[in-house]
Amino acid sequence: MSDGLKKGLTSYGDSGFSLFLRKAFIKGAGYSDDALDRPIIGIANTASSYNPCHGNAPQLLEAVRRGVMLAGGLPMDFPSISIHESFSAPTSMYLRNLMSIDTEEMIRAQPMDAVVLIGGCDKTVPAQLMGAASANVPAIELVTGSMLTGSHRGERVGACTDCRRFWAKYRAEEIDAAEISGVNQQLVASVGTCSVMGTASTMACVTEALGMSVPGAASPPAVTADRIRVAERTGAVAVQLAKSKLTPDKIMTANAFENALRVLLAIGGSTNGVIHLTAIAGRLGIDLDLARLDALGRETPVLVDLKPSGLHYMEDFHAAGGMATLLRELKPLLHLDAMTVTGRTLGEELEASGEGFKQDVVRSRDKPIFAQGGIAVLRGNLAPGGAIIKQSAADAKLMEHEGRAVVFENLEDLAKRIDDDALDVKAEDILVLKNIGPRGAPGMPEAGYLPIPRKLARAGVKDMVRISDGRMSGTAAGTIVLHVTPESAIGGPLAYVKSGDRIRLSVKSRSIELLVSAEELAARAKANPVTAPVAPRGYRKLFLQSVTQADKGVDFDFLRK
Repeated sequence: MSDGLKKGLTSYGDSGFSLFLRKAFIKGAGYSDDALDRPIIGIANTASSYNPCHGNAPQLLEAVRRGVMLAGGLPMDFPSISIHESFSAPTSMYLRNLMSIDTEEMIRAQPMDAVVLIGGCDKTVPAQLMGAASANVPAIELVTGSMLTGSHRGERVGACTDCRRFWAKYRAEEIDAAEISGVNQQLVASVGTCSVMGTASTMACVTEALGMSVPGAASPPAVTADRIRVAERTGAVAVQLAKSKLTPDKIMTANAFENALRVLLAIGGSTNGVIHLTAIAGRLGIDLDLARLDALGRETPVLVDLKPSGLHYMEDFHAAGGMATLLRELKPLLHLDAMTVTGRTLGEELEASGEGFKQDVVRSRDKPIFAQGGIAVLRGNLAPGGAIIKQSAADAKLMEHEGRAVVFENLEDLAKRIDDDALDVKAEDILVLKNIGPRGAPGMPEAGYLPIPRKLARAGVKDMVRISDGRMSGTAAGTIVLHVTPESAIGGPLAYVKSGDRIRLSVKSRSIELLVSAEELAARAKANPVTAPVAPRGYRKLFLQSVTQADKGVDFDFLRK
């Protein structure tokens, strides 16, 4: 039996009056008693003119409402914070936790028996799943879907791996201003999220693997009929959830998170996915261990041939059968008894998906894109708490490398000096950027993808080892060490690296070492102690006081269970 309008009554000291008043006001919108007696399905609407990744939200909302009503429920949409990667200062990660609080509290505050969460752009889906995990009301995620690809001079292009590739060509003076302007018209051919295996596509896939979206929900592009049908079914399943009271904690179990990590590794997914899954799990009291992630990575190959680790786009992954095709290949490695939002197990849903067919986007386990998972965990005196490298998108020649550090103290220092022809830098050096961690920036921006210094780019250098305590876009490629923990802004070893120091990277041995003695590092720390940043007021003050490090999901400490 649903709670409907009686759920979470406003307190006036008289519950009967509270319900009477609530009904009086909602009837002002024209609702009948028959409508109000049905299971109420909240729909978190993240449509925003600032968020083209959610440009299809009105159509999805209509389809969800249709699905809810066909299944006998009452849809009630409500606005929520919407975050777009390119329209969020200082960074979208800075606002993810705020959106999660908004989502959690609106689910708690308003009467709903279940909630549909419409998200897409990178931080919106994790924020919604974090909020839903904390509120623990029956919930289901609906991703907006990927954009279509465009064409530039006969070449297929899509955001945002190709954004970075063409911009690198422009910086290297391989193409002119007219061409970069022309390709800018084609990189985003429709509304929707990035068309490669960036963070948005990664979160769509791992959400389905977690069991928090309907089967087949991850891959349909935003502007397709398939996406609309997924939305309608999502509304219907939400009504089932309301009736069964199947809550997120029953679905997002430790085994479900291990399935999600397997998928993250097999798709060559975004390094951001590690942080987001850690944060979502933390809301449920589940600790995701980096050592376990690395162990899974050693036995889970990259199978999905999508940029930036491969060649294809999300449209192609969908045409190849989407997640069902991948899950069939991973079946021996998965916990098939994990529950999903449909009320059936992952194994049952996989059996219901039918037979596979010939395609070339998802490889078999004996012919992988990359023999190990896309992400490797590094440790050493430079990263005692761990660091991450996306090995599937790195240059194999650089994954065992020793070089001289060229250090940038912060983003301003990087912007000032990276293109200076007087910069003392060579192709074999290692670029180091400090103070872009959770507290340092603040908000851990996607600046870990340091540009190749212009003079080296002009000379044809395409990749270098780069190290930071920040993040990079899931659409980016390169030999890039990220999430160095503890971060430099709170006195992690990265804070004391100097230009000219030697650094050794060994992905094979999973190590990142600063070739400086412990005594010398201690002396540097004593001579130049770090003062962690603070803020006088507002959300920034809360953020700097409460945000955790990368290995804990960059969530607020008081929001973890």
